[in-house]
Amino acid sequence: MAEEHEKHESAAESLIDKITDKFHGSGSSSSDSDNDGDLKSAASAVKAKIYRLFGREKPVHKVLGGGKPADIFLWRDKKVTGGVIGLATAIWVLFELLEYHLLTLVCHILILALAVTFLWSNASTFINKSPPKIPEIALPQDVVLGVASALRTEINSLFALLRVVASGRDLKKFLAVIAGLWIVSILGSCFNSLTLFYICFVLLHTVPVLYEKYEDQVDAFAEKAEAEFKKQYAVFDAKVLSKIPKGLKDKKLA
Repeated sequence: MAEEHEKHESAAESLIDKITDKFHGSGSSSSDSDNDGDLKSAASAVKAKIYRLFGREKPVHKVLGGGKPADIFLWRDKKVTGGVIGLATAIWVLFELLEYHLLTLVCHILILALAVTFLWSNASTFINKSPPKIPEIALPQDVVLGVASALRTEINSLFALLRVVASGRDLKKFLAVIAGLWIVSILGSCFNSLTLFYICFVLLHTVPVLYEKYEDQVDAFAEKAEAEFKKQYAVFDAKVLSKIPKGLKDKKLA
């Protein structure tokens, strides 16, 4: 199944391979440099004609980082992915529907675990069994530093984006950020944080695999939607942005 997805995902590479075979089978009359030049131009033409969502050039599996996390997102291992979604659903039901509190749950789990371990350790001498082996748990320093560094990079990127938007230099980015925040505010008024996080978590494990399955149809629709958006933006630019004083407009679009 994974190989079929990779073949379906790499349609452009398949076309390029066919072009390569055609050039190699055309004979030895032309030089290798001419064949390479023709091959590159043909490959570029093929890639230019294929539209991918967000300008994607790699398969979905590689876009998601590859490896085990991408396998989970794309349901390569259905048992693991099902277990992850099942665990998330159980947590959502526990806290949202049953109105269980996080601190209460943690305390109850610790009470149960400590009580069982304590009784087992003391009863082992009477039942002639070895006491439980309690592992030593310690967070590795490199893992903590790596997570902190990655989090720091993402936060700095967010601050840089907000600075660019607030500076008024990119009108398109400003409108996109405002629209995004407005949509998030609407969602926040309809759902609480836990439900919203759960919805995003489920979408993260369903949208990529559906897109990978129907990528040709989705990319075709996205291409039409992008063309329509550009058309509407051109109308907006002609009717609204062109009315802005030239000095202010130049500053915003600089």
